[in-house]
Amino acid sequence: MRERLVDGLCSGLVGVDKAILEFLNALMAQTGTQREMQERRDAWMSYQSHGGEWVRGVSVAWRAAQAPSTAGPPPGSRPSELTFELVDDNVVENKILASRMALTVLEQVNASFDALRLRVQVLEGLDLPATDILRPETVALHMVDAWVKAGLKRNDLLAALDPLLRELTALLQKVYQAGNDFLQAQGVAAQQDLRVRMSRASPSGSGGLQAQGQGPATRALEQSQEAVARARAQASMHAQASRMGPAGTAFAMPPGASMSGMTPLARARQRAHGVMGQLRRLLTQPATGFDMVNAPPASAALAQALAAHRVQAETYYSTVGTLAEDYSPAAVVHLAGVVRNRSAELKKKADTQGEKAIIEVVALMFQSILAEDRIPPAVRIWFARLQVPVLRVALAEPEFFSNLNHPARQLIDRMGSCALGFDATSISGSALEAEIKRIVQVIEQYPETGSRVFQLVHDEFEKFLAKFLTEKQATSRLVSVAQQVEQKETLAIQYTIELRTMLKDMPVRDEIRDFLFKTWAEVLALSAVREGPQHADTVAYKRAAADLVWAASAKPNRSERAQVIQSLPGLLQRLRQGLALMGITGAGQDTQIKALTDTLAEAFLSKTAAIPAEHIEAMAKRLANLEEFIGDAAVMGDLPLDAESIEMMTGIDASAIHVVADNGAPVDDAMVAWAQELQPGNWFTLDHNGSSSQVQYVWHSQRKQLHLFASTDGSSFLIQLRRLGAYLQAGLLVAREEEGLTVRATRDALAKLNANPERLLG
Repeated sequence: MRERLVDGLCSGLVGVDKAILEFLNALMAQTGTQREMQERRDAWMSYQSHGGEWVRGVSVAWRAAQAPSTAGPPPGSRPSELTFELVDDNVVENKILASRMALTVLEQVNASFDALRLRVQVLEGLDLPATDILRPETVALHMVDAWVKAGLKRNDLLAALDPLLRELTALLQKVYQAGNDFLQAQGVAAQQDLRVRMSRASPSGSGGLQAQGQGPATRALEQSQEAVARARAQASMHAQASRMGPAGTAFAMPPGASMSGMTPLARARQRAHGVMGQLRRLLTQPATGFDMVNAPPASAALAQALAAHRVQAETYYSTVGTLAEDYSPAAVVHLAGVVRNRSAELKKKADTQGEKAIIEVVALMFQSILAEDRIPPAVRIWFARLQVPVLRVALAEPEFFSNLNHPARQLIDRMGSCALGFDATSISGSALEAEIKRIVQVIEQYPETGSRVFQLVHDEFEKFLAKFLTEKQATSRLVSVAQQVEQKETLAIQYTIELRTMLKDMPVRDEIRDFLFKTWAEVLALSAVREGPQHADTVAYKRAAADLVWAASAKPNRSERAQVIQSLPGLLQRLRQGLALMGITGAGQDTQIKALTDTLAEAFLSKTAAIPAEHIEAMAKRLANLEEFIGDAAVMGDLPLDAESIEMMTGIDASAIHVVADNGAPVDDAMVAWAQELQPGNWFTLDHNGSSSQVQYVWHSQRKQLHLFASTDGSSFLIQLRRLGAYLQAGLLVAREEEGLTVRATRDALAKLNANPERLLG
């Protein structure tokens, strides 16, 4: 079976090789900075030279590894007889990258691989060795090792990881299924209910099968140990891979690193789904018997205990709950003990193994939250009060353990991410602390068991955040300014589009067209934002556009010429007023007015056909009510954003604002999309002009073209969308935490269960 699998892998290498080459060819065609383009060319040339050697090296390594591993400790050895050796950095880095690859692949092929692994256990009586070629991590490690040995750069492999993993996943799915079909045809079944007890190296060196004489409790414990061990191992691998980069450095996304097609946000989501998948498998193993689809009602004694807790909460808040709380470190330590003791008492009330497992996982999650020392103690103490309400919803709604968007998880994650940047002093007595208290009190006393209350207070918290983050006078004023900037630029683009449409079939001179499209559309937009679209001045500016078009058209008869002479002073005065609104005064204004009057003079003497009066009137009417015809469909262009334009629009001093405008730097679309997904309240480290600041994301404009960050030192950064994407791509803006508080808590819970699996069902 192993020979068949390796043959299939080697045959499929052609597809992997082709996918990498096509990806590098496509990458070569993309534009970028000179450095990026040179790096892409170097990667392409390197693969052209050494790709064939890599393919051959992988094939040789896979075939050499197809024999089952029999390596083990020397007979009679004792655990204390350990040997130590230095491990080369390249070996460690290769293993980290291979582990990352294997985890991604396993998420897709786990069912086929698990069935194959169980069939091999039936045949061999042992679990697969860590270096067995059947394991995805072994397959991946040989690919990484061969890549480096062929003289290719590890960074180039990282860049091409997405197409490689897509092909590798499809290939492993195919060969695993073929292996299952082959063994099933030979009568070998994947006997999950009769899983053998794998022999481990013992001081006596004994081995072989020891399935006889096992009771259900022993088998359940071993199943839970194995499941948690797999969960912890894979989570640890992926966490390590996410933290470490080449040469063991802290992982940061360099310019162009998004070539792999995955943003840090996407990778964090992938890791989170992996953790949730491990938790699902742990809870649904035969030992617990937990149904992730149809949750049975909680056992009577447990339901009564949970209900009693809600009544106690009501009593507490109606009596002593108004007294001062103890937020000292000692109080946090004491509360951690309360969480443990409470879970032990609730386990005694549980009737099923599934209920015990859920109680333990939830308790371990809240112990992890209490230990998160980057969150102020006051917030952690209030979070701990959510242990029982979360347990209630977890028992009633099993999707809590599989859905990252469950309202209970979303609420805790959002509150935790917002509190992450505050210390105990700055959050004490703040509106944020008061809101978290209120939310916890509402949840604790809510009579229903399900997620409805979490959804309600989550929505309320989002509304609170929108106000809380922008309530400071300086921030509020800047938000108002930034919103006006976006509105003004959006209107300017929309007015330009409409003017182009209206003048499409009219004989209008190019000089007039350029003035209307490039200058007067800006005047209309600025007046509409500052005064309102139907304000007298805005309406007059709209009428001036129609009058200018008419005045600049041919005037073959005397009466029309007289009308132009009579209306010209008023029209020029209105044009000067509009230019002054844009900050165009003095010599600059005179130059533009002279160019217009020269064009009008030429038109005055022209003998060509005039624009029909009804066309001019139709244009004037459409301009007067233009806002009824334009919507949000116009594509935003580059906003001419700078401190001076903000000051011109509002008349306020914008010197304290750091304006980071678009500069044409190349940025991947994935990074721009990521920038649009940032959530207000989250904290980041911003490296701007060589200075590092801790900033909180406080606001984005309606169309998400402008984004505002507030620093802990009181300064503000207003960043345009594509420049924000470029900062994310270059690693100049880095999230303090890429994964949610509940995901970290789940990961920690799995780690504790790996160290002590007996506690899951104990």
